[in-house]
Amino acid sequence: MIAAAAPRSFVILGLTPAGRPFRPSDWAERLCGVMAGFRPGGVAPGAHLGWSPYVTPGWRDGVKCVAVDARLYDLEPLAYRFVAGFAADNGLQVVPV
Repeated sequence: MIAAAAPRSFVILGLTPAGRPFRPSDWAERLCGVMAGFRPGGVAPGAHLGWSPYVTPGWRDGVKCVAVDARLYDLEPLAYRFVAGFAADNGLQVVPV
């Protein structure tokens, strides 16, 4: 049996395979908003008003990005796979951290 690779932290860069900015321009905030409930202690009142500490929007070298912490996998493997799948499905660049 082959063991699965351990989950790793990574950054999704908002660049298409052609090197253009990914659209819509608020993609990172939308993705992080969907993931806002995945936090230590679970969903709490008002959790939708802030980002999960495991999936946060930001900028890297002038490019909009989303940082994904590997601890998300420990909390909810399907959420980790969803974020990784979003990057793959949209052809976005992924950089290991």
